Formats: sequence, structure tokens, C-alpha cells
Amino acid sequence: MLPRWLSLTREALGISLRTTVATVVSMLLARALKMPEFYWAPISTIVILLSTINPLTLAWQRFAGTALGAFLGALIATYFPANWIVYGVGIFVCGTLSAMLRISSAYRFAAITLSIVLLIAHSRPPWIVATHRFIEVSVGIAVALLATVIWPVSPKAS
Repeated sequence: MLPRWLSLTREALGISLRTTVATVVSMLLARALKMPEFYWAPISTIVILLSTINPLTLAWQRFAGTALGAFLGALIATYFPANWIVYGVGIFVCGTLSAMLRISSAYRFAAITLSIVLLIAHSRPPWIVATHRFIEVSVGIAVALLATVIWPVSPKAS
């Protein structure tokens, strides 16, 4: 008999299995699409599936935030040099645009995507990088949402 603190609940097992399957599927899909930084797909799947918010609740805002961050990141990287001031203004604009568009909960995803586009050195043009980020992250989000619908698990496990 295992000590109580080592017990494994059915819910914890279900969440672990669903997360494993979904992250592997999203990684394989992103690789099949020949995405250069395919790892953003499974990372996005993990972020969505293991969030404290139901993935289905704000799904469209997650996609919208990713699109907004990719667009702003590419636009800023095309016209401005990368430095802390430009980055800070970009994060601020993400927040204000998210609020103006009434997608405030999308701000987190917009800021993350903008950060990826602006802060990581890339050899490709900003619009290509931004498009890849949008596709990679969107694959991860889509797989997480599909997993939530196909394989519902109880949120009780911690």
C-alpha cells in the first residue's frame, strides 16, 4: 500500500494521459507542417490544457491574442530596431488593443506571441516568423481544444 501522499487518483491519471497524448499529437502535427520551431505547438497545448480556466471558455480569445501578438510583433520588427523601449511599447500596445477590442483575456497570449517574435533572434523576415508562430501556437491551441471535447476529464485532480 502506498502512503497517502503518493496516491494517484483516477482524475490525475486521466489529466496526465490526455495531456501526454495531446502534446505528442500537436508536436507531430507541427512537425508534419514543417514548422521550424515546432515545439511551440506542444507548449501551447500544455498551457491550454493545464490552465485553471476551462479551455473551451475563452478559446476564440486565445486564437485572437495569438493573431494580435504575431501581427504586432511582425509590424514592430519590420519598422523598429529591437530594444527594450520598442519591446515595452509593444507589450503596452498589446494590452491597450486587447482592451479596446474587448478581448482583454487575450492579452496574455498576445504578449507571449509578441515576445517570441521580438525577443528571439531569427534569420527569417519578421512576417514569416510571425506567421510560423501563429501556426505553431494555433496548432497547439486547436489540439488542446479538440482533446478537451473528445476526452473530458474532471478538473478535481491537482
